Amino acid sequence: MTKLYVSMGFYPEEYFRQTVNYIARIQTPDGAIPWYEDGCLDPWDHVESAMGLTIGKRFEAARQAYHWLRENQLANGSWYAAYKNGHVEDGTRAESNFVAYVATGVWHYYLITEDMTFLQEMWDMVERAMEFVLGLQGKSGEIYWCLDTSKGVRKDSLVTGCSSIYKSFECALNIATTLEQKVPNWDLARTRLGHALINHPECFDRTWDSKSRFAMDWFYPVLTGVIRGAQAHAHLQAHWDTFVVNEFGSRCVSDEPWVTVAESCELTMALIAAGDYGKAMQLFSWLHQFRDDDGSYWTGYVYADKALWPLEKPTWTAGAILLAADALSKATQASNLFTEVSIIESPQQAKRVNSGQLLKQP
Repeated sequence: MTKLYVSMGFYPEEYFRQTVNYIARIQTPDGAIPWYEDGCLDPWDHVESAMGLTIGKRFEAARQAYHWLRENQLANGSWYAAYKNGHVEDGTRAESNFVAYVATGVWHYYLITEDMTFLQEMWDMVERAMEFVLGLQGKSGEIYWCLDTSKGVRKDSLVTGCSSIYKSFECALNIATTLEQKVPNWDLARTRLGHALINHPECFDRTWDSKSRFAMDWFYPVLTGVIRGAQAHAHLQAHWDTFVVNEFGSRCVSDEPWVTVAESCELTMALIAAGDYGKAMQLFSWLHQFRDDDGSYWTGYVYADKALWPLEKPTWTAGAILLAADALSKATQASNLFTEVSIIESPQQAKRVNSGQLLKQP
């Protein structure tokens, strides 16, 4: 089995250059990054892939990805669920966590490049996206999962989606502060959302079966800073044996013999956030057996059948690999984005962030 131990100060740039190049090769001339060649694009995975390009110093390609989002943003600040070959593939809804994630990607790009012009260019898009998301906040602080184009707001919420939005609000607030823009409602919205995730489980999975069998519902509150410190460590430990298969990675769902690379990468970063760096390094080392010769990574592996499945190599999986490698190695100034909570409170503090001195929220 191929293992690679990425650790503090060791980022094997040559090894991961192929992975970066794979994303760039799949990206279309208009800046869109589909899941794979001739595949669909969704806004969340598009951003995940763009962050991989940024880590790999493909800055022009990453900028083009964000410009694609800006050019395709709807009048209400959102994007549809899926696009393909320059057209809307699924226009049935706009999903709140898909829309919010643009703030995470834009802030990630800025942390690495310190490109203030880019941040200014993206501000209007970020503001409109977050205002759309804010409009979907329920009375207990939860964010409803989508605006259905025929049925209106679908008033149910997802733990994973809302956790992702919680991190996006953190990033959006940092963008606003850096640009000296006033957005007083965003901080309150983030606080209320965190409160709902911790104290109001009844707000989630009300109209469908519980998603607790999905690994992301387990570790996303840690990955995004909702659960922190000793509590985060205990939270991950409590369900470790339920989801993690030794020498393979994290199951996607607890009741299927299928491990997935992207979820394992995200769990790697959640472990770092919870203070378990050694376990994170070990988990990430298992994933390179699922790497193809072109530097891409297969979606997952059904270990009961000893078979890769599905036979797809998503760009967003490659992006997740690069994010986890960066988090482990501390190669870029954005390496702490998913392992720490950092809220800037003034333009002066923003300058400290630019010099690599990230601020941890108390």
